[in-house]
Amino acid sequence: MRKSRWPGWGPGEQAEQHYLIQPRALAGGGDIRHVSEFLRASGWRDKSKTGGPLVMESTDRAIRLTYDPYVQPGGWLIQATARGDQAEWWAMFGRQTPVEIIAGLTDALTQPRSAHAPNVWAPLAQQDWVARAEGRHYTATSPDEVAWLHFRQDGDGNAVWWSGARDEQGNGWTAQFSASTPLHLVQAFSTALASPEPVMRPRGRVPHSSTIHTTSVSVLPSQLGAWQQARITAARAAAWARNSARGTRPTTTPRKTGAFRARH
Repeated sequence: MRKSRWPGWGPGEQAEQHYLIQPRALAGGGDIRHVSEFLRASGWRDKSKTGGPLVMESTDRAIRLTYDPYVQPGGWLIQATARGDQAEWWAMFGRQTPVEIIAGLTDALTQPRSAHAPNVWAPLAQQDWVARAEGRHYTATSPDEVAWLHFRQDGDGNAVWWSGARDEQGNGWTAQFSASTPLHLVQAFSTALASPEPVMRPRGRVPHSSTIHTTSVSVLPSQLGAWQQARITAARAAAWARNSARGTRPTTTPRKTGAFRARH
C-alpha cells in the first residue's frame, strides 16, 4: 500500500486518512450524497420522509429515484413514466454499486441528450474490455475479469441489460436496465463503469478484498468539502443555464438540514 500527502495544508485542521481504490467497480457503495446532492442542486425535489428511504423526483415529475437500505436486498431504483415517443423504463442497482458509477447515469438525467447516436459498447472498447457475441446475447468483460455488461434478448424479442462486478470471494453487486432504458443513459453508465480512475473511500469503508488495490492518502476536511462543493456548484450552474435558456427562473431546491445523511 502506497501513502501520499496532499498539498495545501491549512492551520488548525486534522488530516483524515482515505484510500484511493482500484478497480472502482469493487470500491463498495460509498456516500449516497454523491448522487443525491447533485440531483438536488440540479432542481430535483427531495421527497424523503424522516427516517425513511431516500426518495427524489425530477423537476417534471417524470422520473423518481429511490434508495432504500431498510429492505433486503436493498439498493437503488430509478423509474420513469412514458413521455412522448419514450416508453416507461427502469433501472435497478444493488446497494454495493459504487455511487460514482450510479452517478454516471443519474448525472446524465439532468443534462441535455447528445446529438450523436449513443454507443453503449464504445466506452468499454476504449478501456480494452473483451467483447463477444453469443447469438442474440452480447457480453463485454473488463480486462481484470471483475466487471461485466451483458445485453440479452430472448426469442420473443424481450431484452434486458445486465451488469455487475464480483471479487474472488463473490462479493459485489449487480444492476439491471429495462429494454426501454434510453441508450444514452446506459452509455453514461458504461462510461462510468469502465473508467480507470480510482474512487476514494474513508478509513473503515474499504472493502476487505485481495482483488482491490489501495493507495493511502491524507485529506483535510476542507479539501474534501471543496471537492464536493465543486460538484454541487457545477450542477447549480448547469441548472441555471438550462432555466435561463427557457426564459424561466431556476427551480433548484434549498438544501434541507434534515436531509438523508446515511453512508453505506
